[in-house]
Amino acid sequence: MHNPFLIGEQTYLRPIERGDAPLFVAWLNDPEVTQFLKVHLPFNLLYEESFIDKLYQDPDNVVLGIVEKVTDRLIGSTGLQRIDRRNRHANFGIVIGAKEVWGKGHGTEATRLMVRYAFATLNLNRVWLHVYAFNERGIRTYEQVGFKREGVLRQEVFRDGRYWDAITMAVLRDEWEG
Repeated sequence: MHNPFLIGEQTYLRPIERGDAPLFVAWLNDPEVTQFLKVHLPFNLLYEESFIDKLYQDPDNVVLGIVEKVTDRLIGSTGLQRIDRRNRHANFGIVIGAKEVWGKGHGTEATRLMVRYAFATLNLNRVWLHVYAFNERGIRTYEQVGFKREGVLRQEVFRDGRYWDAITMAVLRDEWEG
């Protein structure tokens, strides 16, 4: 394992390094990967390296790489953004860029690791997210981890020539079974 921060059974989370930028550029320019993200513009190496350089300068964001333990290969990233320490909540995000590992439980485990970190280390009370209504696999994952549906942002996103709803989900500290 290379610089592990949070360790699970099949994955571990580690800080993202500048050398990871080429992988992220490839993933973020792949429409199959970005269909579930708010990304809609092309990425280049210079932009991604600059983004990574700034990652650890903002205390209100914690972004980590997701690594498959058996291969020690970076497969995605996850994080808590807009951490509000006064009200004790944060926005959760995740992307698995390596499509060949989709559906193998890495996203679920990474989500559990981040939620545990949010509650047990950062002492947050609520972790929330927005997920597109057509992202059924993502919704199932979040529900498995304990997220509950809170509301719908009607026609929040434009994809493939039409508007789609986004579902607001959250897990509260006293609901979580870490």
